Amino acid sequence: MTFSFDAYVTAAHFDRAGRAAFALGDGTVRFESGESVQAHDGAALAASLPPKGEGLLTGGDDGRVMLSTPAGAQEIASLPGKWIESVAASAESGLIAFAAGRELHVRDPADPAFARVFAHEKSAADIAFDPKGRRIAVATYGGVWLWYARIADQKPVILKWAGSHIATCWSPDGKFLVSAMQENQLHGWRVADEKNMRMGGYPSKVRSLAFMSKGALMATSGANGAVCWPFAGATGPMGKQAAEIGYDEAAMTTRIAARLDRTWLAAGLDDGRVWAADVTGERLVPLKAEKGAAISALAMSPDATRVAWGDEDGNAGVAEIA
Repeated sequence: MTFSFDAYVTAAHFDRAGRAAFALGDGTVRFESGESVQAHDGAALAASLPPKGEGLLTGGDDGRVMLSTPAGAQEIASLPGKWIESVAASAESGLIAFAAGRELHVRDPADPAFARVFAHEKSAADIAFDPKGRRIAVATYGGVWLWYARIADQKPVILKWAGSHIATCWSPDGKFLVSAMQENQLHGWRVADEKNMRMGGYPSKVRSLAFMSKGALMATSGANGAVCWPFAGATGPMGKQAAEIGYDEAAMTTRIAARLDRTWLAAGLDDGRVWAADVTGERLVPLKAEKGAAISALAMSPDATRVAWGDEDGNAGVAEIA
């Protein structure tokens, strides 16, 4: 199944029912079943699954956070004049968070009166809920700031590391936090004691991270294949080497997708190709063999049988892993 949307594909996700949805640079959300919803007056800049997992939560350059389903779009928040460049949600706590400039905003769809705003010294580049949905990590210049989502007056825990941090994710057990940097490297911390982990050796910038294999592995883009870091044990990847799957000297990975409880991952390349691999046997399955624009969005279905992809030219598709 392929599509031509004629707009940059910002993000792709599968909802909990296994339906693919795409957020686009023209402000629409498109569903694989054919529905098109105009969510933003401008571009969709970021997307996430909503707390209940149905539809797609998006942030746009119109300052709005929207929840789109095939039936239409619902406004969650509006900050006129702001760009919403990162959104996140937690099924465990039911909360929604989004970044606008230097601010982190938290909302509760079940309580319209609830709102929290947390300020940073520099722009908030990316946000991520911890596994319980209680704390939020914010990647920014100089490190990652940690906030309790519901507490109004607090001082954040600041995990410091010099440089610009552009993406972040928690390990599934909440013990480790990893950030991708403007430089070609990752940085990590063991949250309990803030012990640092340098995770370098990348030939290009890392833009995509995903945990898999019940948290035993974290896969990333930024190399000629999918880089997999071991996270089993109390020390995580400290002192351990990463493995690389699907090495191809002619291309670089731009996006990675995986499911926490599965051993399959998918990789999108800068030459438009997409493949999937089972890391237990390193069996590689081509999903999109023809070359084209760089893959800008990638997602794997909950049962790890399908992969949705989108590229910078507005082409997209859904492929089954044979």
